[in-house]
Amino acid sequence: MNRPAWMIDELAHAGEEHLDPEYVAAYDAKSQTDHSQDLNILHDLGLGSESTVVDLGAGTGTFALAVASHCKRVVAVDVSPTMLEIMRANVEKQGLTNVEIVHAGLLSYEHEGGQADFVYTRNTLHHLPDFWKGVALQRIARMLRQGGVLRLHDLVYSFEPSEAEERFESWLTNAPTDPAKGFTREDLELHIRTESSTYSWLLEPLLERTGFIIRQVDYRPSGTFAAYVCVKR
Repeated sequence: MNRPAWMIDELAHAGEEHLDPEYVAAYDAKSQTDHSQDLNILHDLGLGSESTVVDLGAGTGTFALAVASHCKRVVAVDVSPTMLEIMRANVEKQGLTNVEIVHAGLLSYEHEGGQADFVYTRNTLHHLPDFWKGVALQRIARMLRQGGVLRLHDLVYSFEPSEAEERFESWLTNAPTDPAKGFTREDLELHIRTESSTYSWLLEPLLERTGFIIRQVDYRPSGTFAAYVCVKR
């Protein structure tokens, strides 16, 4: 596909750490993600043996591998070649034949085959500024069938601007000090400074404008994370 000259370079918004082999090698232990709740939610929404799932920003493929035995087709998409190397090795190690690995991003992935039943994306949308979030969400809506589900997790700020300093300080104070146990204060400070997390009250109208009905939203008590279940109208 020919990209217009005004289109941003997704690789430039991937985060340098996600291209660093040392950082990527420790990423799964650092993020400590349990996908069981997501799988239960998606099953309740119709995930089954004939489903197609697209994992956008799949990273090392932990969700793609977890969902593979529950559906017919998984397309795992990421902009980081370093992440994809680990994902490919894990797919081969497990002998999975229904996981397709694609080097692309939210703005460049071109879905082929029948429309997807589910799109899953975790901690990926925040790499894009708000205008480009809208473009990405519109593209996700187009790849989903009517009634298809977007499961979205991200660092989203569900507080007012006047609360930012207090909320951030509480978040940072409670961060682990050991990088092996999670994202440290320094990691989170870097995120706040350099990445594009947005307010919930900006993101949610974007979801609605791009063709989604928000069925469920869960905000973390910290006000810094949110998880959405959205259905394409």
